[in-house]
Amino acid sequence: DASREMRALLDEIVALSPRITLVEEHDERTPSFAIRRAGGAIDLRFAGIPLGHEFTSLVLALLQAGGHPPKVDAAVIEQIQALEGDFAFETYMSLTCHNCPDVVQALNLMAVLNPRVRHVAIDGGLFQDEVEARQIMAVPTVFLNGQPLGHTYKRLNDGDRLCDEETVKRMLAEQGADVLHISPPWRIDSHPMIVDTALGKRSALLDFGRQDDVTTTLKLA
Repeated sequence: DASREMRALLDEIVALSPRITLVEEHDERTPSFAIRRAGGAIDLRFAGIPLGHEFTSLVLALLQAGGHPPKVDAAVIEQIQALEGDFAFETYMSLTCHNCPDVVQALNLMAVLNPRVRHVAIDGGLFQDEVEARQIMAVPTVFLNGQPLGHTYKRLNDGDRLCDEETVKRMLAEQGADVLHISPPWRIDSHPMIVDTALGKRSALLDFGRQDDVTTTLKLA
């Protein structure tokens, strides 16, 4: 079954280097495994067997957690490291999805660079109950702090700041993720707004009150 396949994969990885160790622990999602750095605070997990299109995500996660420098602009790294607040990302993906690795790898990198960012990549095929409960219709689908990405996130504790969805989506786009920026037809963004929020993203003007536009959105996703 999937648990045995995952254990076999992990045993193969551990056998490749004496610097990698395997420790068994319980997690609410089974099968799953976490990648951590000795003496470091990294919360990065795969709930599924990252083969197929996600194998590169696994390799990059191992390299980056081990200290290999990411091929990302220094300004992006500084943005991620400067994030304030706690961010728990959950990405529902499929091993046959062509667009999923970009999102998984971007969020994995954020978890490597900032100890207040957590990320778990979830194979929707293995966790069908969650997919149905959360009414996930396509992959990749990302949840941030329990809410579908696109909701505003705000911590109410003293000292924490507001971090709206544009901050997160902008960083995803800067790291190469395929992000779709949608505005309603009656509120065309100004040039400064486009520069601030839309660079690196696909853009569209869509009215979610019209069924044709909803259908178009699903096709674009």
